[in-house]
Amino acid sequence: MSYQFKQALTRLPGPNFAQGLTNAQLGAPDLEIALVQHAAYCTALRRCGLDVQTLPADPEHPDSTFVEDTAVLSANATIVARPGAASRQGEVGAIVSALRATGREAQCITAPGTVDGGDICQAERHFFIGLSARTNADGAMQLAQLLRAHGYTSSTVDIRDNPGLLHLKSGVAYLGQGRLVLAPDLAPVAEFRDYELVRVEPAESYAANCVRVNDQVLIADGYPQLASSLRALGYALMPLAISEFRKMDGGLSCLSLRF
Repeated sequence: MSYQFKQALTRLPGPNFAQGLTNAQLGAPDLEIALVQHAAYCTALRRCGLDVQTLPADPEHPDSTFVEDTAVLSANATIVARPGAASRQGEVGAIVSALRATGREAQCITAPGTVDGGDICQAERHFFIGLSARTNADGAMQLAQLLRAHGYTSSTVDIRDNPGLLHLKSGVAYLGQGRLVLAPDLAPVAEFRDYELVRVEPAESYAANCVRVNDQVLIADGYPQLASSLRALGYALMPLAISEFRKMDGGLSCLSLRF
């Protein structure tokens, strides 16, 4: 990728983690296992060359470990999101403070707009903005205007009729060089037609939420077909266990803000 990440912001899952929002129906997460998996995730980011800051658990917000939803970051822009779930909007303040401590001044999505960072996929100078149960049309419009002021283009992808996707990035990841990993649910989307597509098999749809971090690709462990496809294309992979976060509708990209 043309842009190299240098820092990452993460947040520990707390004792209230199992009280968060989920439709996964995979049972309650085991906090001890989640903490081990989170530590391994942070170690992987450091192996990719990132300086990782981990915030303490937030006892008032059980979903707050999924920090990606609180902001949209790029080389030129710092945009604080307004999560679509009302129970998550209180997570934003601590993230703003942490970002300001790194020297980044933020612009904000305002009511009635809502934006979850998990609905935003950056592909070089272009952003795909997912319209979902969490990101509404007003929020998407605000975000597009803010991005345009920083020299970026954007387009919307409507996933509101796709119950298999909580967020846009549940089904798509940008790998650089004009290449996207794409889950079957997004295969018909016209906005992706100009990209080289790495198609994920239906049984491995969850693995579409992988993350290119500098010279590595973080991928959920246990998805051999996608792993084989990516290795054949020359990518160095870091498979990571993420079972406890999947139980809470989370994926690899959700667990950090990378900049």
